[in-house]
Amino acid sequence: MADSPRRPLPGWLLSGGAGVAAALFGAGLGELSAALFAQGGSPFTVIGSWLVDLAPPWAKDTAIALFGTNNKTALLVGIGIVLASLAFGAGVLEWRRPPFGRVVLVGLGVVGFIAATSRANATPLDWIPSAIAAGAAASALAVVLKRLPARPPTRADAPDEADRAVDIDRRRFLGWAGGAAAIGALAALGGYAMQAGSRAVTAVREAISLPTPATPAPPIPSGADLGINGLAPVVTPNDRFYRIDTALRVPDLEPADWSLRIHGMVDREVTLTWDELLALPMVEHAVTLACVSNEVGGSLIGNAVWLGAPIRDLLAEAGPSADADMVLSRSVDGWTASTPIEALTDDRQSLLAVGMNGEPLPAEHGFPVRMVVPGLYGYVSATKWVTELEVTRFDRAQAYWTPRGWSERGPIKLHSRIDVPRYGSTVSPGTQVAAGVAWHQHTGVAGVEVQVDDGPWEQAELATAISDDTWVQWRHEWQAEPGSRVLRVRATGADGEVQTEERTTVAPDGATGHHIITVQVA
Repeated sequence: MADSPRRPLPGWLLSGGAGVAAALFGAGLGELSAALFAQGGSPFTVIGSWLVDLAPPWAKDTAIALFGTNNKTALLVGIGIVLASLAFGAGVLEWRRPPFGRVVLVGLGVVGFIAATSRANATPLDWIPSAIAAGAAASALAVVLKRLPARPPTRADAPDEADRAVDIDRRRFLGWAGGAAAIGALAALGGYAMQAGSRAVTAVREAISLPTPATPAPPIPSGADLGINGLAPVVTPNDRFYRIDTALRVPDLEPADWSLRIHGMVDREVTLTWDELLALPMVEHAVTLACVSNEVGGSLIGNAVWLGAPIRDLLAEAGPSADADMVLSRSVDGWTASTPIEALTDDRQSLLAVGMNGEPLPAEHGFPVRMVVPGLYGYVSATKWVTELEVTRFDRAQAYWTPRGWSERGPIKLHSRIDVPRYGSTVSPGTQVAAGVAWHQHTGVAGVEVQVDDGPWEQAELATAISDDTWVQWRHEWQAEPGSRVLRVRATGADGEVQTEERTTVAPDGATGHHIITVQVA
């Protein structure tokens, strides 16, 4: 008895696959065209950045809470999944109701057009890669679907011929779809490679010799690091320093192209070039930076030794108006921060930084120039890739995060954290060491206390602080009795403030509460 004819793959599955292949073809050509003449117009990046700007604060907080510094990778993966799903649906729609599937793909191009042209630093050519991507995807979808295998007439006396017809049509269709996808993937890889080459500021960065500071940082005190395994080092290595920003693609800004404009409510505008910045007297200073999205006990905080020019000197040259109370700093990608002007003009070491831990700023941390301001959360002060300082007022201008529900001013709160032992770990009975860090930038930490279960608060031993602008390590010996044990920590600031136990979320101006962990003693 002859075998029955092979069942062909369902049309909706093949047409959906054609939609994905067509979208990949278009996206690849879009990325390649961006590399050739509009690097700021990468369709994937502009749409992703647009979605970042549109996302409500709770969505950003959730992403950071779930993925931490990998939030951008998670976002890009999520965008890719959504776009692939839309492309699959467009393929099915084109198969059933042409030309509406192509309309969907063109619509995605319109989204890319809007995203590209509405960015703060958009160029006249940035819309073109999205237009190319949409046109190429729609054309590819029409071409590939023409090769969609039709259901062949079945004949009881010639089942083998029917199977061969199905196989030939299927192979032809899969060849066209696979070819479109492969061309798109190769084009995308080529575009990324070309952009990596054209953005190759790495070689420029490595060739930079930082100037010798006129005011070097004091040596790190010998008692600043307690040397406890698992405890955060007193100075955070650059490759371990947290990164939270809105840039899906690190801006490509060479020092020769960088300049800083100081304007607004000033007696005179000031423009500073890279060479002029490096010629200024440089200050080296250790400062701990913290993200406002850092939960109690979180890791979105780090300490580094920064090299830069005091911002107060630059503002003094411009002559700020006595009525000004805010400086709106702007990144090369359009992101803004609102910094109280007193934080940039008082005696603290607010820097226009070019160096981090003895080397030029890493690209992801603001190369070539960023702001570092002790005592404020990064969202109101730590502008990376900074190119503009506008002297203004809080009642006249808003920064990126303010209309999104965050406080316009962000002084860092007094905090402490337990690093050792880790939450949920198991320790042996007897004398154990708890250790961690505490911080109250530009105020300093006077003491740290630890509580075991419901026992009394006991003073911990403080390491030697580098300065009031950095965190300080602490350690405490405690008696571990068998069972489940709860450890709490709180800090006291140099101004007498005691860390509150009231638990609040990160919005609108930073989380509060004691860091509490549970460990098993066995």
